[in-house]
Amino acid sequence: MTKTTDQFEALFTWDTALIDVRAPVEFANGSFPSAVNLPILNDQERHEIGVIYKEKGPQSARDSGFRMVSGSIKKSRVDAWCKLIKQHEQPALYCFRGGLRSEIACNWLKDVGYEIPRIIGGYKALRQFLLNKLELPNLDLMVIAGRTGTGKTELLHKLKGGIDLEGAAGHRGSAFGRHIIEQPAQIDFENHIAVALVKAKHQGLNTIYMEDEGRLIGRIHLPGPIQTQLQSAPLVLLEASLEERVERIFNEYIIEQWLEYQNWFNGTALAEFSRYLLTAMDAIKKRLGPGLHKQLRQDMEQALNKQQEGEFSTHKVWIEGLLSHYYDPMYNYQINKKADRIIFRGDKQEILQWLQSQQNNPRIDSTGP
Repeated sequence: MTKTTDQFEALFTWDTALIDVRAPVEFANGSFPSAVNLPILNDQERHEIGVIYKEKGPQSARDSGFRMVSGSIKKSRVDAWCKLIKQHEQPALYCFRGGLRSEIACNWLKDVGYEIPRIIGGYKALRQFLLNKLELPNLDLMVIAGRTGTGKTELLHKLKGGIDLEGAAGHRGSAFGRHIIEQPAQIDFENHIAVALVKAKHQGLNTIYMEDEGRLIGRIHLPGPIQTQLQSAPLVLLEASLEERVERIFNEYIIEQWLEYQNWFNGTALAEFSRYLLTAMDAIKKRLGPGLHKQLRQDMEQALNKQQEGEFSTHKVWIEGLLSHYYDPMYNYQINKKADRIIFRGDKQEILQWLQSQQNNPRIDSTGP
């Protein structure tokens, strides 16, 4: 039983559970959204087998591998595969090139009564399939733009065909955009976007929506074709008052982020949270200029002191100053260069209504905020 390239689209469309039997170090360098790493060889075993392969050849490496993974070790790994198979309907299995490791794994599973498909070409073939999807030859893209804090991500999540680049990158896209959890591997980000495009095609969605982004989201860089499309596609401009934007930034970057820090750091949460905010402010010192940076940093320090007393609202002072004196002027400069691409502007409800009027099929998700 095998899965070939003409079946890859269905695998990703339906989030087929994928058993990745590569070593953990391989999995960490790049995987797929529905893949689970259940290796046939751990990192150390893979290294040792590789050395034997180079020194003594493939047969010696194969024999050594069977000796190394036998008895209780073999049983524990087969049991892990069986457990996943029982939890998911029609999973598939792969190794790096669809060769020996996945073949052995499937044979061992067959010995205990489970026969599941093996991916022909393995990880490399799946990865190449998704890379081809990122070439975007016929993509109809519409870009959601707007000042910091207007709620572009919220709007994207209301749109069928909306792809959240920042969510996939695990970063909010600004100096203050870092989350506690590390960003994913570059390959994981690319695979996530490609799978979203595969699903959109399957759903018959003619238009894809993405937020206006630069080349980098944190340390993740956008693939070239996406950068090119974002720089030329029509823009829909989301607008909101300064008061609304301050409130949104306050809730997302202070209240929600503080809860994350409390869950992660317990007794040291305030120290870590303060370090996160102050480090982000210092990172843009040159752009702010010494005078503005000093004032905003003082406002931030005062807010952090008030936070110790249970008062959070003081954070809104530096947030409003940062928006008014840094992000908004920078945004105005950038959007002026793109003015000829703006096809509509308005608040969230106005944009949703306009998009609905432009399309004769239901592209708006009526659920959620």
